[in-house]
Amino acid sequence: MQKFSFLEHTADIKFQAFGKTREEVFENCALALSNALYDGKIKEKKTYKIKTQGDDNESLLYNFLEELLFLFDTENFLLSSVKEIKIKDNKITAKLIGDNSEKYEIKTYIKAVTYNDMFIKKEKNKFTAQVVLDV
Repeated sequence: MQKFSFLEHTADIKFQAFGKTREEVFENCALALSNALYDGKIKEKKTYKIKTQGDDNESLLYNFLEELLFLFDTENFLLSSVKEIKIKDNKITAKLIGDNSEKYEIKTYIKAVTYNDMFIKKEKNKFTAQVVLDV
């Protein structure tokens, strides 16, 4: 199964991510955000554990992706993989693995995650999420 794909957008970055579970679609959204910043292989040298929550799936996804951007902006953290991701009662915990972003040539700087056109839906046995990143 394809993890994510980028869609046409006039000014920002828009993507859809896919997964068999809610956890997998959140993980693939994180990987798409990271790919928007840098589209090559990222070494696994730094680890962060994060915890956040939301009122619904969309706010949970928004807060999760904002945590990634916060780590990028404050700790120069560039995500390589997501491990031990758990979602329960609109709370998410995850172990993020990556490297110092200063070692990579960042292709796009992301200002923020937006709620514009955001959705998470389940059809049959597949989750799809859509996100627009303000650049």
